[in-house]
Amino acid sequence: MGTREELLEAERGTVRKDWGGKIRIALAYPNYYHVGMSNLGFHAIYRLLNNFEDVVCERVFLPEDKGTVQGGLRSMESQRPLADFDIIAFSISFENDYPNLLTLLAASRIPRWSSERNPPHPLIIAGGVTTFLNPEPIAPFVDCFLIGEAESILAVFLDVYKRYSDKQALLEALAAHVPGIYVPALYDVAYHLDGTIAEFRPKRGAPEKVQRVGVEALSYGDTCTAILTPHTTFQDTYLVEVARGCPYGCRFCAAGFVYRPPRFRPKTVLQNCIEEGAARSKRIGLMAAAVLDVPDIEALCREALDRGVQLSFSSLRADRLTPEILDILKQSGFKTAAIAPDAGSERMRRVINKGITDQDVIRAAGLLVDAGIPNLKLYCMVGLPTETMSDVEAIVVLCKQVKHRFLKASRTTERIGQIIVSLNSFIPKPFTPFQWVPLEDVKSLKAKIKHVRDSLRRVANVRVHADVPRWAYIQALLSRGDRRTAQLLAAAHENNGNWAKTLKASIINPDFYVYRERPLDEILPWDFIDHGINKAFLVEEYHKALRAESSPPCVVGQCKACGVCK
Repeated sequence: MGTREELLEAERGTVRKDWGGKIRIALAYPNYYHVGMSNLGFHAIYRLLNNFEDVVCERVFLPEDKGTVQGGLRSMESQRPLADFDIIAFSISFENDYPNLLTLLAASRIPRWSSERNPPHPLIIAGGVTTFLNPEPIAPFVDCFLIGEAESILAVFLDVYKRYSDKQALLEALAAHVPGIYVPALYDVAYHLDGTIAEFRPKRGAPEKVQRVGVEALSYGDTCTAILTPHTTFQDTYLVEVARGCPYGCRFCAAGFVYRPPRFRPKTVLQNCIEEGAARSKRIGLMAAAVLDVPDIEALCREALDRGVQLSFSSLRADRLTPEILDILKQSGFKTAAIAPDAGSERMRRVINKGITDQDVIRAAGLLVDAGIPNLKLYCMVGLPTETMSDVEAIVVLCKQVKHRFLKASRTTERIGQIIVSLNSFIPKPFTPFQWVPLEDVKSLKAKIKHVRDSLRRVANVRVHADVPRWAYIQALLSRGDRRTAQLLAAAHENNGNWAKTLKASIINPDFYVYRERPLDEILPWDFIDHGINKAFLVEEYHKALRAESSPPCVVGQCKACGVCK
C-alpha cells in the first residue's frame, strides 16, 4: 500500500490545520486505509468537521502491520499520537470492524473500557449506520454515540462540548439536552433468568428512548469525496451521494428502514457537485441505494458526460433500466454492471419484498449485453426466511437463463463476457421485519453455497464468489448481541482475533444471540432507539413475508404506514 508519506503524497484535498485553540478530533476508521478511504460517509464526516473553524480533524486507520506501531498510533496529517487529541470519533459502517476498534485503542495505549478512562484520555465517540442499528455490543467501550445523520447533530454536539470541562457533566448534559446522543453509562440493563432483557433503565436525566436524528432535505453538497487518491477501491473516482434511503422496502435491508423517508438531493445541488467533481477528476460515481429513481437522473448524467467525465453507479435496479441509461453506461466505458435479484425464485422475492421478476432480471441482462457491456455481476443470498432447497436451486436456474441470454447476444457481438454470481449469507438486522428471525445454521449455509457452486461449476463463463458462513455467524453475533457481547469482543482481542478459541472458552453462549428466534414481544437490545418506525408495522411486514405477500414502495408524504411520515 505504501508508507504514510507516499499515501499523503498521492492525495488531493487533504486538510491541514494549525492546532492552536481548536478542538482536536481524530476521525478513526476501524479498518485499513484503502477501505476507509473508499467509504463516502467517512469523507463526509471529515469534510463536515473541518468546515468548523474551531475544529481540527485528522484521520487514523488500522495499521497495515499491527506489530510495527512504535510509540502509539498516530494521525495521518500531523503524526500526532491519538492520546494528544481531545476526541477520537469512530466512523463504523460494518459490524465485523468492531474488533478493530479495540485494536486501535490498544495501539494508542488508551484503556478499552469507558469506565477506566479519565482525563487526560480523549473522549471516545462513535457513529455510523451500525451504531444506530445496535450499538450495544461496543457500548462499554464508547463514551457516547451519535445516533443518526451527522449533519443534524455535529454542530449541537460541539456547542455543548465546548461548555464543559468535566467529562461526567458533559456526558449528562449531552444525553439530557441533545437529541440523538446515547451515553451507555447512563443506562442500566436488567436481565431475566433466561438471559433476555427485563428492563433498560435510564438514570441521571437520560431519556428513556434515544431519538435517531436526521435531516429533512438533502439541500447541501457536503456528502461527496473530500480527498481523491488512487489507493482506494474506486481509484480517483469522485463520489457523490445523490439520494439517501430507498423507497422499495426490501425486508432484509436495514438501510431501507433506518434511513426513512427516502430523500433525493435537489438537481441544482447535484449539478454543483458534478461541476466540482469534473474539475477534480475524470470519473464521477453516483451513490445511492436507488440511483435510477433520482428525478431527472438521465439529464443529470448527460450534463456530466458533456463535461468530459465518465460515470459509475453504485447500483442498477433491474426494472429501472432505460435506453438512455444504457447509452450513458456505454459512453462511460462500463465493462461490468451489477444487478441484485437477491433471491432465485419469485416466491422468495415476494418474501423479501424485492419487487422484481425473473423476466426483469433476464431482460436487464440482455439489455446490458446488447449495449456492449460484456460482464454482469449478480448479487444473491442464501439462508433467507422460509427458504427451501428449491429456492436455492432457482438461483442456479436463473443464472443459467441469464447465461443463455448472453449466448444469444454473443452471436451478434462475437464475444461472451463473464457472469459473476456473488453469493452471501443472509444476516437478520435490527429495525427490519426480519429482526426476530435467527441466522440459518452455518452447516446449512455451507451446503446451500456448495450446491450453487457445484451446479454452476461446469457452466462456462460463470463464476461463483461466496462469503464464509463462519464469518456470517460472527457478524450476526455482533449485529444482534446485547451489552454482554462486549466481553466476547474483549476476549477475541486478547486472543489475537481467534474467534474459535474465544467462543469455545466463553461462558456466554453465542448461539443465544445468533440461532435463537426472538418472540415478537421480547425486549430487544436495540429497542431503546426510536427511528420513528412503528414496531406494529415491522410485525405486519414480517407476517406478510411469511405469507409471501409484497408491499408497495414508500411514497413519501402520501401514506402513514410505517409511522415515519407523521
